[in-house]
Amino acid sequence: MTRWTALGDWGGTRLRLWQRQAEGITARADGRGVLALDRAPLCELRDCLAAWIAQAGNPERIVLCGMAGSELGLRSIAHADCPLDATEWAAHAATLTVDGLAIRIAAGCVGRQPGNGQEDVMRGEETQIFGALRLRPELAEGARAFVLPGTHSKWVTTSMGAITGLRSFMSGELFDLLQASSLFTRAGEPSDEGTHEGFAAGLAEARQGVSLAGGLFHTRVAQLREQRSRGWAAGYLSGLIIGSEVGEMAPLLPPGGVTIIGGARLAARYQRALDGCGVAAMALDGDDCALAGLEVLDEFA
Repeated sequence: MTRWTALGDWGGTRLRLWQRQAEGITARADGRGVLALDRAPLCELRDCLAAWIAQAGNPERIVLCGMAGSELGLRSIAHADCPLDATEWAAHAATLTVDGLAIRIAAGCVGRQPGNGQEDVMRGEETQIFGALRLRPELAEGARAFVLPGTHSKWVTTSMGAITGLRSFMSGELFDLLQASSLFTRAGEPSDEGTHEGFAAGLAEARQGVSLAGGLFHTRVAQLREQRSRGWAAGYLSGLIIGSEVGEMAPLLPPGGVTIIGGARLAARYQRALDGCGVAAMALDGDDCALAGLEVLDEFA
């Protein structure tokens, strides 16, 4: 049988798995996130690995991050405290054997929010941060800032390669909830018509100091009184939410710009918002960073 390892990022909405053999990454599979499961997480994991196991036998080990280590996942793993470097993070990982499978699960981390000092947590994003540092070693020098857009976007600060703080915004979840609200006067999913212009308008409102709560209802008014399309309204809503988030965080960031980690479409929206605040930004692919971070964790096994 072939010697191989499975690497996986298990979030709330999806599971991303990679098969790694001696020559590198040889296959990828996707499954359901832990919040979408109607059965035991182990059953989902086994089904996603079934074709690879049938071909090559059981993996030597499975390395997982994200909500695999939550109370909804395979085993609840305590968060590691910040400041947290890669070595300390790896030391908090759990190793277990479940149904004959050797599994290593990353710990999330807990830190203080920039600005107010409140506690905040994340699971999975820390793996992408350490992956980004592996892919771009210069990011481990000095004080840096990262933003990871998503359902709960994370703003993360680092110093000399160690995570020092984080701040979460429920921007993605809020956008999804409001799309099904009374803010939209037309049923159905928005098209792309007018989305770009609507996003620009929402960003401009946020930059002018319009509060998120105060600006939300314009999403509806613009459709009723200005004959704006549902696509424009969705773009405006996105621009207002992202612009408010970026505007709140921009003054709290260390100098030197921000690294965005995520998918191309959402990263482009955050880059546009950051540009409007005079903050330099570069983007790294979220999957690339997750995979690199899982390899960092595996090297410390």
